[in-house]
Amino acid sequence: MPFISQIHRQSDYNFFSSSTPIVIDNGASYFRIGWAGETDPRVIFRNIVQRPRHKATGETVTIVGDHDTALLKYFDCTRSGPRSAFDSNVVYQFEIMEYILDFAFDRLGANGSQIDHPVLITECVCNPVQSRSKMAELLFETYGVPSVAFGVDAAFSYKYNQRHGICDKDGLAICPGFTTTHVIPFINGEPVYKGCCRTNIGGFHVTDYLKQLLSLKYPHHMARLTWEKVEDLKMEHCYIATDYAEEAKLFQKGTKEAEDKTRCWQLPWVPPPVEEPPSSEEIARKAAIKERQGQRLRDMAEAKRSSRINELENQLRGMEFLLQQLDQVDRDEISAFLRDTGYVSRQEIESSIAKASQSLRKAKGETKVEQAEVDEKSDCSANDKYPLVDVPDNMLTPEQLKEKRRQLFLKTTSDGRQRAKQKRHEEELERERRNQLDEEKRLENPELYLEEMHAKYKELCEKVQQRKRLKTNGNHSNGNGFAGAVGRGERLNAAQRERMRLLTTAAFDRGKGEDTFGAKDEDWQLYKLMSKDNDDDDEGPDEDEVELSRVSSRLQELDSTFIPRQDAGPSQPAPEMPKLRPLTKEDFQILIGVERFRCPEILFHPNLVGIDLAGLDEMAGVSIRRLPSKDQSLEERLTNSILMTGGSCLYPGITERLEAGIRMIRPSGSPIKVVRAMDPVLDAWRGASVYASALQFPKQTFSKMDYYEKGEDWLRRYQFCYTL
Repeated sequence: MPFISQIHRQSDYNFFSSSTPIVIDNGASYFRIGWAGETDPRVIFRNIVQRPRHKATGETVTIVGDHDTALLKYFDCTRSGPRSAFDSNVVYQFEIMEYILDFAFDRLGANGSQIDHPVLITECVCNPVQSRSKMAELLFETYGVPSVAFGVDAAFSYKYNQRHGICDKDGLAICPGFTTTHVIPFINGEPVYKGCCRTNIGGFHVTDYLKQLLSLKYPHHMARLTWEKVEDLKMEHCYIATDYAEEAKLFQKGTKEAEDKTRCWQLPWVPPPVEEPPSSEEIARKAAIKERQGQRLRDMAEAKRSSRINELENQLRGMEFLLQQLDQVDRDEISAFLRDTGYVSRQEIESSIAKASQSLRKAKGETKVEQAEVDEKSDCSANDKYPLVDVPDNMLTPEQLKEKRRQLFLKTTSDGRQRAKQKRHEEELERERRNQLDEEKRLENPELYLEEMHAKYKELCEKVQQRKRLKTNGNHSNGNGFAGAVGRGERLNAAQRERMRLLTTAAFDRGKGEDTFGAKDEDWQLYKLMSKDNDDDDEGPDEDEVELSRVSSRLQELDSTFIPRQDAGPSQPAPEMPKLRPLTKEDFQILIGVERFRCPEILFHPNLVGIDLAGLDEMAGVSIRRLPSKDQSLEERLTNSILMTGGSCLYPGITERLEAGIRMIRPSGSPIKVVRAMDPVLDAWRGASVYASALQFPKQTFSKMDYYEKGEDWLRRYQFCYTL
């Protein structure tokens, strides 16, 4: 389970006499402080310091210990992350250490800056004398501590479990901590530091590895994968595999056992609201609103139509009145009269009247039959509308010639429109006739008809593909002349081949003499021939492609198993983009499967994260080989009492895995016994509390006066005695 901090301020500080020592377990992960003789520490918090700025005032504050989310939401923590006083397991940032000690003594209940109690503080194995000297200077100078003692946390834990019969006097203490892992041999109850072994791998690296794997697996949930949450997931779900390779194969195959070992972390997710069907009253209300809106639009359209009809009627009456006045004007004054009105001739006025009448009938909503009759009458009176078209040019004045050209343009446009309309009508009739014959043929023999359609589709596909190959570079690969290769001339279309023929003919006719091209008018006919629009087959699909599209759509209607070919026929429409599906509960789940045993495996194989060091089982063998004595019986006594302590030994299966690993490096038949401490997290503080409450403890401390007199060299030779 995740560790829970205890940071409530104590109120009984003044009840303890000045001779009662204060016990501090200064770990790289957690800081624990309490009174000697008690079974549990009074204050526990994370050994980190953070200095964020207030979002409103910009003031910098110092936060020691765990992150309080309710407090940190008012601060900007982007520029100041959590900082530790440790480098690996050695204290080197004593400015941060001072913040931590201030907070610890304040939570313990000390009212002033002076601490008048002896202090027993833990340190790592073979702690550098510079770190020990700085720590003693901080305690003596800043807090006025009367005396200080230093001890190894793993040794306190081993001796505490030895008192309770968990381990023997001779044995090994394996301590996988937060940033480092130590192996300490014990002979006759005292640690032998010459046989110690250390690697820079620990719980920090396991958490970091798990955070990396989950961030790569779920990149869209990286904001949820905070360090604290990943630490909790590690402590709750991770385990040590007895056989790493076999366990990995189990998850690779995806068996039922692997599914049972997979854990799911459900992130907060709110399902989208389910829309209830509207009631009958709501439907009626919306229908009434829609009807009112439609009626308002219809009224607006009717008002607009009435305004348009009035405008056209006024325009039509004005042009009819203009014709009446034109009849009363003398022949010689017609041109001047028309110039003032803006019209060129009487025919233009009549044409405008006809257009206005047609627009008026359309606005009033006359039937299509009446409109067709009007069109027929207008076609019959085409000669009356364009009287100057058939008159020779030498019989017309310049103004009449201009009018004749305009009438000729209008007549040509009208005739072209009529021909196009007639052609569309004929094509529609032909299409209906073909569809009718096709349907009759299908009804006679559906199976034979379907086979013929498939054969026709296949034939058209081959034709279209062959045409596409001729348009491009053919289907040859290297131009080596093998079967299937297409030459340059065969790849050209008809228009390109015709142009090449004309250019070749002109070049051979001209010869090698003087270039006189263009001297004759017939030479320029070559450009006219070359500029002809012979590329009709390149503009859009040809008849085969149109027919292929028709056959394909027909087969899709008749045969449900038919799948059109993507490389045949006209260009296929672009596939639709996949629609975004709504997020479900499964999208907010983080599955932890193979990561459960892969991350803590780095304790035995640090090379998984790029650290070339020995694992826990190898470290035990290295520590035994470093002992000055090579007595076989001593080695057997050491392996017969192996104690695991520290926060990173809480993984299920670690004792069995460590015992199996040590058995592989020891001689056959060697007694091997691996046990776990009663409380791997707090046994170091409890052991130190027992030793600080003993009567012999004052003899193992050194006072402030001793520090000033003997100096740093005496601290170099200082060693705590763990045998009471």
